[in-house]
Amino acid sequence: METVVESPLQFSPQAVQEIRRLMDEPGFDKNNFLRIGVKGGGCSGLSYILGFDKKQESDQIFESNELTFIMNPSHGIYLSGMEVHWEDGLNARGFRFNNPNASKTCGCGTSFAV
Repeated sequence: METVVESPLQFSPQAVQEIRRLMDEPGFDKNNFLRIGVKGGGCSGLSYILGFDKKQESDQIFESNELTFIMNPSHGIYLSGMEVHWEDGLNARGFRFNNPNASKTCGCGTSFAV
């Protein structure tokens, strides 16, 4: 078993609950990990990655709020201190990212600039 590193980010209890619900769906590949990270693109320069994926050699395993996830450690500089929330209301449904490193964010909430 690989070393689990303390997380640079946090998930709200609602986000943890929704991610666990998705992982409990029939047909979910139990060999996949929750992946969080960033990629170039989006209206503000960088976009968030939040999905399920196989672990790559360069990935580290992190734990936050009893939720294990993988991330390329080089993405930590963009995500350190971030909180991932889940909203399930009439006006908004989905994951929301509260990132203190973002100098500006897009109206869609999934892209940002540093």
